[in-house]
Amino acid sequence: MRLLLVEDDDHVAAALAAVLAKHGFQVVHARSGEEALQALLPAANAGKEPFAVVLLDLGLPDQDGYQVCGKIRRITSTPVIMVTARADVRSRIHGLNLGADDYVVKPYDTGELLARIHAVSRRRTGGEEAGPPAEAAQRLGRLTLELPTRRVTVDGTPVQLTRKEFDLLALLAQRPGVVFGREQIISEVWRTSWEGTGRTLEVHVASLRGKLGMPALIETVRGVGYRLVVPAAHQGP
Repeated sequence: MRLLLVEDDDHVAAALAAVLAKHGFQVVHARSGEEALQALLPAANAGKEPFAVVLLDLGLPDQDGYQVCGKIRRITSTPVIMVTARADVRSRIHGLNLGADDYVVKPYDTGELLARIHAVSRRRTGGEEAGPPAEAAQRLGRLTLELPTRRVTVDGTPVQLTRKEFDLLALLAQRPGVVFGREQIISEVWRTSWEGTGRTLEVHVASLRGKLGMPALIETVRGVGYRLVVPAAHQGP
């Protein structure tokens, strides 16, 4: 998932980009409003995955972040999260009225920021991130996943999963091979924060591995999260 980080402080940007990269994001860093606007132009993104989210700092060197947000809205519908130390209600209202999708005040909790990023990307409209048709079955090696009917089969044999087990498997299957961070999974599947839910996630992963009879299908990435691994011989059409 590509993300545009608009931040003039290189140290802050580097630290945040490292965290985001650990959670599966490809971060493009813009140091000014003009750099951000250029990065969002269609010509700059030809043949590339569209940006999922823009993280926009308001204290930029060349122009105010509010102005940049307004200009972004004239270029693209990509979700914008304002990230700033301006905590007063009037600033929040102003940012949202200009077209920001969310507003995060510094200092922030990284888990909360990740949850907000995934929340706004889920609400995205316009079809820029449309995946396979919902009616199509997704085949991943021996595994077949049918989203509309919530049906899972392995080698043609149905496997009974709980609601959360299916949701977890469907999330990982969205991007085979891509690491999903623990905080992201908890936010997406359980709609809550990481605190107190980590053990629940581990139990569900273990249960999925057992029910599917494919222990290597879901790989643990130590210190980060999980990814779905499809044998190379079965990847692709």
